[in-house]
Amino acid sequence: MNIDEILSKVDHTVLSPTARWEEVKEAVDDAIRFGTASVCIAPCFVKRAAGYSGGRTKICTVIGFPNGYCTTAAKCSETADAVKNGADEIDMVINLTDLKDGRFDEILNEINEIKKCCDGRTLKVIVETCFLSEDEKVKMCKVVSNSGADFIKTSTGFGTGGATKQDVELFAKHISNGKLIKAAGGIADLKDAEDFIALGASRLGTSRIVKLIKQGGAHKNEKLSDSSY
Repeated sequence: MNIDEILSKVDHTVLSPTARWEEVKEAVDDAIRFGTASVCIAPCFVKRAAGYSGGRTKICTVIGFPNGYCTTAAKCSETADAVKNGADEIDMVINLTDLKDGRFDEILNEINEIKKCCDGRTLKVIVETCFLSEDEKVKMCKVVSNSGADFIKTSTGFGTGGATKQDVELFAKHISNGKLIKAAGGIADLKDAEDFIALGASRLGTSRIVKLIKQGGAHKNEKLSDSSY
């Protein structure tokens, strides 16, 4: 797989709580320059980034981020506001407290309510695999498969761990109804990216791939020391 193919599956991500507009603007420029799938940024930057981009790259943002335990009404309001401001894609965090209580119908309902607010935009469901048992991961594959969402996503990058190859492989076995997989967090290099894609990921949430290429380190085994977000 060549570098351009990998880049076309990358959601180039800037979600640091201290990120400034200049960093976000640079990420938008990089997304346009390198042909990434989108640039993933905080909701407060969406309107400005969408205006600056002028449709040259897709704008992705996050909802209920990173903990997911705000109400469905709050997440719906966030989503509607993001869409109004120019977001093309929405990455939402599920309510993990509902999951731990076995309230999977509530999670399904929330996903579908948020999807309504997306007004046709792509919706990715972050399940935060580092906090889940294997059985819970399988159950969330079923929930997302039965929902109106488009993707199941491994991680926020702000939990105790990011995507693992074992989790993507598990998702690929249990996701259905045309739903796709996004791996996020911990994607260290081009070899990692290729491996995640080969296992079934259609999107990769990371900033490292673009950074690696910009630094002239387009070698499959070269790693960067910074975090993926």
